[in-house]
Amino acid sequence: MARALRISFLLFVLVVVAIGAWLDRHITTSWQHTVWVGLYPVNADGSEAVQRYVAALREDELAIIATFINREAARHGIALAEPLHVRLYAPLAERPPDLSPDAGPLGRALWSLRLRAYRWRALRQGTGPRPQVALFLMYHDPARAAVMPDSLGLQAGLMGVAHLFATPAQDGQNAVVIAHELLHVFGATDKYSAMDDAPVFPDGYSEPALVPLLPQRYAELMAGRIPLAADRAEMPDSLEQVRIGARTAREAGWPQ
Repeated sequence: MARALRISFLLFVLVVVAIGAWLDRHITTSWQHTVWVGLYPVNADGSEAVQRYVAALREDELAIIATFINREAARHGIALAEPLHVRLYAPLAERPPDLSPDAGPLGRALWSLRLRAYRWRALRQGTGPRPQVALFLMYHDPARAAVMPDSLGLQAGLMGVAHLFATPAQDGQNAVVIAHELLHVFGATDKYSAMDDAPVFPDGYSEPALVPLLPQRYAELMAGRIPLAADRAEMPDSLEQVRIGARTAREAGWPQ
């Protein structure tokens, strides 16, 4: 009897999660109303340098992310005046749960549930309107972190974690990373090779019909790099060097 109850409860949870995932996808791909995105800074390493950087963050500096996505949405056929609005919220003292690199399917599922709980707590402690999408900005001291953990965006749960460098010199590239993870939340997939991170042709090229093909002028957002030669691609310095390609636009629900 107890075993049957446990199975029934798990099935109920799976059904609720499945319905929630469907609703999340509908919210983030209908583009009938402005989607509000909350940006929550986190001091990832507890350092004083990161604390100073986070305390100096301003919402108008991060508004370039919404400006970029709204411009690209209009270019791909979205008529809504403001498809995306971002708001900077107060820094969070608690770190989001870590995902082990060797986590299997069950481990990832449990981590996702813990991250959902973390998101719920973060939204409760904030003031003002609660955002539909929550992105946790994990800032690291570049003097301590030579290699960053993987960032991620999850459409199921409308949330993401972006690992960033806490230095003004990286603000431009930080904005690219944040925009990349936001497009994951909206359903976009990566457009680079898992083997060498090189942009995949044609979807990873912002202008696949350009003649000559190389060098490209811009990075495709979900590819993350500007293809310059057959064996060379560079990360853009800012969102001014980035465009959203046709396939990414379709995945995000933009009509084109």
